[in-house]
Amino acid sequence: MAVSKDKVLVTCALTGVLAKREQCPHLPYSPVEIAEEAKRAYDAGAAQVHIHAREPDTGDQTWSADIYAQIKAEVNKRCPVIVNFSTGGFNMGVEGDAEKKQRLEYVWKAKPEVAALNMGSMNYAKYSEKRKAFVFDFVFPNPFSDLLMVLQAMREGGVKPELECFDAGHINNAVPLQAMGALKGPLQYSFILGVLGGVPATTDTLAHMARQTRAEDEWEVIGIGKQQWKLVGAALVLGGNVRVGLEDNFYLDPAGTKMAKSNGELVDKAVRMARDIGREPMTVAEAREALHLPWSW
Repeated sequence: MAVSKDKVLVTCALTGVLAKREQCPHLPYSPVEIAEEAKRAYDAGAAQVHIHAREPDTGDQTWSADIYAQIKAEVNKRCPVIVNFSTGGFNMGVEGDAEKKQRLEYVWKAKPEVAALNMGSMNYAKYSEKRKAFVFDFVFPNPFSDLLMVLQAMREGGVKPELECFDAGHINNAVPLQAMGALKGPLQYSFILGVLGGVPATTDTLAHMARQTRAEDEWEVIGIGKQQWKLVGAALVLGGNVRVGLEDNFYLDPAGTKMAKSNGELVDKAVRMARDIGREPMTVAEAREALHLPWSW
């Protein structure tokens, strides 16, 4: 029996890669710190955590299979939450399939239950209105050849793909992958709104993207920055799932004046919002049922 739409899957993105402790001192870097944040998120009502591995001392992004395995082991010691690893940026700064495949080793070695798959290339930037300049500005490449490479690593690890869509056109990129047999349904979409280069963070955009999915698919919203809480509210009303966490937004208020001291505080607010409109957070068991885990290829 399908999980009721009165239930909502709350995911927490614990750390990301772009932000550093100079911006938010509560960001976790080491496997133990990340696992402690996973436990706080789980205790607050999250059934899934999304994780980028970082170098424990510097906070720089890493693709180390050993560090990813340590993170998973530390999380599993503390709580039964679903572990979802990022594959974002695995192909940046390297040339040749051999190097790309080496970076993806953690996917099939550490074997998270779910891993994110970025569904298309795009400009990826942040603009400062105050400085009249870009804070960062780069091209995020995700050609179909690389999508197929990630899907193969997921297949080898028995990992379910989470389809991250920064633009409405990215949703349709699943069609040829399914036709080739590289991707199977039911699908799990994440709609990321608010990144410069992708779709704007509006409720109309979210509703349009949600309408592109099928009844058997799951979708969640990922609102970046101060627009997050408005989009969380819209997704809850539309029957979708939600993601919050320090990767996406540091603040408990839309004005950006009250910084969260942990991922658990952000999850706690999302859970309160869900319950205010009559939706209860899924348990881990219910989330695994909704996502058809463990995933079989």
